Amino acid sequence: MDSTIQTYFENLDSTDKNLQFEAFNYIISVTKEKVDWSYEVWDKLKADLTHKGNHQRSRAAQFLANLAISDPEKRIVNDFPNIWKVTYDPKFVTARHTLQTIWRVGLAGPEQREMVIHHLSDRFINCKEEKNCTLIRFDIIQCLKNLYDEVGIEEIKHLALDLIEKEEDLKYRKKYKTVWK
Repeated sequence: MDSTIQTYFENLDSTDKNLQFEAFNYIISVTKEKVDWSYEVWDKLKADLTHKGNHQRSRAAQFLANLAISDPEKRIVNDFPNIWKVTYDPKFVTARHTLQTIWRVGLAGPEQREMVIHHLSDRFINCKEEKNCTLIRFDIIQCLKNLYDEVGIEEIKHLALDLIEKEEDLKYRKKYKTVWK
């Protein structure tokens, strides 16, 4: 791992919030493409999924979701349940940031894509009793749209539109449909 990326990871723990923010944004941007250092940070990120600090949990989940494309060993398949747990984090902002990024795991390959789609679909159907259900559903529809835009697989679009039709409240059904316009 080059010293630049190492410095950005170190800056995540800085007391300077601006340095933290800059480091987070830099790491997110570089991990949108394949990197050759994913396994140098993987275990630390995996451990941070259960960190006492919600910022660390959120960052770890988002970074791992992005690093899935840089994971030729498919570690993400075994580690996905731990990332998915963060979508249920007690801090809703942490859960939501994780949920909004988790679709990126689906860019790593067909097995990973099926896993993500299955979890998103199941959550959409079964989140009715969760606090903030409508936001969760909106984020799921947005995730499916993001994934569809990247991979162009029509079944993803059909699934999303089918899920939208399952929404009983017409106001929210209409809101979810705006994602696909």
